[in-house]
Amino acid sequence: METKHVQYETQGTCSKLIDVTVDENNIIQQVSFLGGCNGNLQGICQLVKGQHVDDVISKLNGIKCGTKSTSCPDQLCRALEQLK
Repeated sequence: METKHVQYETQGTCSKLIDVTVDENNIIQQVSFLGGCNGNLQGICQLVKGQHVDDVISKLNGIKCGTKSTSCPDQLCRALEQLK
């Protein structure tokens, strides 16, 4: 099974890095965040595991955190877009 991998440096969020691996069918195999709200991000990682990249992007793209123009889920979309 061939996989694609990215370590994405986030911008504008409390998390600093997102590590993502997808398989050859663009199914998310693994996600982890460095920094940020640990419990919430662990939940997001579990929820997106096994999901298709396009489905996750369509659901999480554009989410904002408070007054910030982005969020950890939105930054995850930026990382996933690099893997497409």
